[in-house]
Amino acid sequence: MKNSVFKNVLISVYDKSGIIEFAQKLENVGLNIFSTGKTAKLLEKNNIKVTEVSKYTEFPEILGGRVKTLHPKVFAGILAKRNSKEHQQQVKEYNIINFDIVVVNLYPFEKTILNISNDEDKILENIDIGGVSLIRAAAKNFNDVVVIVDPNDYKIIIEKIKNNEVTIEFRKYLAQKAFFHTSRYDSIIANWFLNKNKELDVFLDELTIGIKKVSNLRYGENPHQKAALYKLPRYEQNYYTLLEAEKIQGKDLSYNNYLDLDSAYSIIKMFNESACVIIKHNNPCGVAESKTIFDAYKKALSCDPVSAYGGIIAFNREVDFDTAKEVIKLFTECVIAPGFSIRARKVFEKKKNLILLSLPIGKNNVENEFRQIDGGILLQTKDIILDEEYKIVTKKHPTQQELVSLKFANIVAKQTKSNAIVLVKNKQTVGIGAGQMSRIDALKIAKIKMNQMDNYVLKQLNDFSVVLASDAFFPFRDIVDESAKIGVKAIIQPGGSIRDIESINAANEHGIAMVFTGIRHFKH
Repeated sequence: MKNSVFKNVLISVYDKSGIIEFAQKLENVGLNIFSTGKTAKLLEKNNIKVTEVSKYTEFPEILGGRVKTLHPKVFAGILAKRNSKEHQQQVKEYNIINFDIVVVNLYPFEKTILNISNDEDKILENIDIGGVSLIRAAAKNFNDVVVIVDPNDYKIIIEKIKNNEVTIEFRKYLAQKAFFHTSRYDSIIANWFLNKNKELDVFLDELTIGIKKVSNLRYGENPHQKAALYKLPRYEQNYYTLLEAEKIQGKDLSYNNYLDLDSAYSIIKMFNESACVIIKHNNPCGVAESKTIFDAYKKALSCDPVSAYGGIIAFNREVDFDTAKEVIKLFTECVIAPGFSIRARKVFEKKKNLILLSLPIGKNNVENEFRQIDGGILLQTKDIILDEEYKIVTKKHPTQQELVSLKFANIVAKQTKSNAIVLVKNKQTVGIGAGQMSRIDALKIAKIKMNQMDNYVLKQLNDFSVVLASDAFFPFRDIVDESAKIGVKAIIQPGGSIRDIESINAANEHGIAMVFTGIRHFKH
């Protein structure tokens, strides 16, 4: 079946998946095919009639392939308006061919920087110039030219050509897709330069992100909201993010699942011993380190078993059979861990909707983070400071055991929404107050959680002091006074209040050790 609208197509693709079949179908509907070097040879090899661009332009590819399509006869054939007498007169005068379809995809810059991150010369050679120019030219002239950048669109293009359904709306859609494609490509390159030059100011006047959709999500924070997951470009190979997680079983992840999983993963990778983190509504409701993940899970759960219902559980070790048996006793949305034993997987299979994600424990990778506000974007460096200097400001010093607990509590407080108060015994949370407008209210909630803990569990911790961590300084001495009433023996906080001396005096009066870190960890 021949078509009466489209006559000439220019094909220049790096990713050749599906291009042979697509070119054959274009030929079958009557299009003349023009192509560049390797693509042209591949089409010829498969008995597709093709004219090399260098023969059409009468100018060879030069500079080792850096210049192939950058020629007036190519770009005039794309940019010429069909309804312009002046344009078409010049097309005829200079023996130029009008290109009706342009099929281009680009050098794989993102893959290149991952595979040969230390070879700058090769990376620079993989910055596509001609391809981007072709796409932009074709997209600009979408009224007359169909631009195709995605091999997934080949099938629908052929169907629309056959059925004469290439509407102006569809052309605009493809042009929009093309401009987003080149915009993302340029973003990846620009951010590669930024990543290569750590001395450059990250807060430049102009920034782009370069995200690409991974999938649609079931819905957003609420069922009436639409949502999708996008991925950021990668500039290093040896690190892990949630997007690299392997789903072992369960339903599709939701918007809220991703938010909670991000919180869980951010905390769990902070611990060296076997650890468990339980997250609910983006906040930890139980965290513990122990000799085994079974013990860590039991201890984390004991902090707030009510809030743990319907939460996210993270481990930093492979989940074994015994731990799996314990976990399925509680309704849980998702479990994330570096792995699951075969027997553990069999246990989890009984809960078909339970999501299991396998993801190795990695380092802190993201150095900057974005947040959207109405009309703008906020950008900040990420709060990844680990080695804080501890300054003891009271007469009483914390014991070695209390110091271990304080460090643990500080890690949890740092990852808890402000205002945050975390109560800990040994390496186990016993009360968490999160996201309160008043710090004293956060302490009251943490106290309530501790009072609700099983007496048997608390008795097992009798040999350990209760310590308290705060994500920010105390504006008044009331936190210290209330802490004394519930038996807190040591406190860790940033310090920096104009009333620090009042809190220090209160701690001295109550015989509480207090440590200043000098670093606030607000998390809004």
